[in-house]
Parts: sequence; C-alpha cells; structure tokens
Amino acid sequence: MIETFTVLLFAHVLADFVLQTAWINTQKRRAPVMLLHGALVLLCAQVAMGQWASPWLLALAVAHVTIDAIKIWKGLHHFRGFIADQAAHMVTIAAVAVLAPTLWAAGMWAEQPALLPQMALAAGLVISLTAGQYAIALLMRPHGVRIRNNGLRDGGRQIGLLERGLIFALILLNQPLGVGFLIGSKSILRFGTATRDQRTAEYVIIGTLASFGWAILTAQAVRALLVYLPPLEIAGLTP
Repeated sequence: MIETFTVLLFAHVLADFVLQTAWINTQKRRAPVMLLHGALVLLCAQVAMGQWASPWLLALAVAHVTIDAIKIWKGLHHFRGFIADQAAHMVTIAAVAVLAPTLWAAGMWAEQPALLPQMALAAGLVISLTAGQYAIALLMRPHGVRIRNNGLRDGGRQIGLLERGLIFALILLNQPLGVGFLIGSKSILRFGTATRDQRTAEYVIIGTLASFGWAILTAQAVRALLVYLPPLEIAGLTP
C-alpha cells in the first residue's frame, strides 16, 4: 500500500506543480483546459505506476478534476482554499492506495524498487519548493499590498526557494542544527530593515516562519515515508 501511495503522490505533484503551467492554472475555468489538466494527471499516474489500463488511475484523475472544479466554483483562491484542495487530493490518493494496494506491484516498474525512495524524495522537493512558493505567496498576499518592495525583482521568491531547499536538504541529511544557523543568519541580515519599519518586520517574520515551517514539515514527512520504503541509495540520506 505504501508503495502505491508514494507513486501516486509523486505523480500528483508532477501533474499539479511541475506540468501545470501558469496558463493552465488561470484557464482551468474553461472545460477544454480542465480536461487537458485531467489528461496530464492521468498520464503522470500511468507513467509513474507503469500501467495504462487501470480503472483506479482513471477514477483518480476524475476525482482530481472534480476537486479542482469545486475549488473554482467555490472561488477558493486563497491560502485556506489551497490547503483544502490539496488535502482533498491527498485523501483521494490515500483512498486509492488503500482500495488498490497492489497497483505498484502490478506495474512494469515493480522490479525497480529503488525508484520508490527517489520518487518520495522528488515529491518532497517539489512540495517544499514549488508548492511551498505558491502556498506562502497566497498566505502573504493580503499583507503584500501594505508593503513597499524596494528590493531586487523576484528577490523574495528566490530567497524563499533557497531557504526551503536548504532546510529540506539539512533535515534529510540529519543536520537539524543547520536550520537554526540558517534562521540566525537570516535574522541578522534582516535586522536593519526590521528595526526601521514594524510593518515590514512583521511581514518578514510571518513569511519567514511560514516558509521555514513548510519546509520542515515537508522534510519530516518525507523522512517518515522513507522509513517504509527500500533504502535510498544516496550516501547520507538513508534514514
């Protein structure tokens, strides 16, 4: 069961956060675009699982499109809506893994168990970086209109990607003290800005804690998942 869940999770993040372009995301209200997204969800699941004719994968794609359609219909274009949407997707993935636990074993990649921890690691990295970027942007959007940005273009986005990537790597490498060092370093670098403007200081603190928390929770979830999978054949990353 855990193998099927891992593969479906990897396929989900691939379809939702890697292959789903900004154009698809903004045009999904149109039926043809929504169907295109659903086709990508199905294709990613089929390729990752190594089988093409499973009705479970088709049902999962239909459920995915239904959840996205409800999100659009309800206008849930905010942080809570994003979390609810992704939670619903995780529930459907878990349900398929429980109801059809042998999907992975029946696929053409079943003889390559080393792929499983690699999929888990890749999924975690995408969730930490790409999904995290989108989630934190939604969380901070209501506050952003009150903040004057005099920094580099996309500077905050790049800082967020770097810090979440570093945190994800440090925890997977079993170096949690490095996270504390990273927090301290960012605090020092931001000290001047924070002391001049309380509003900006609070904005930075909220964004930083949210970004760090997202990366930490994602990394810990991946570590927990790796325990039940074959060893990850990369030095230092086997839990």
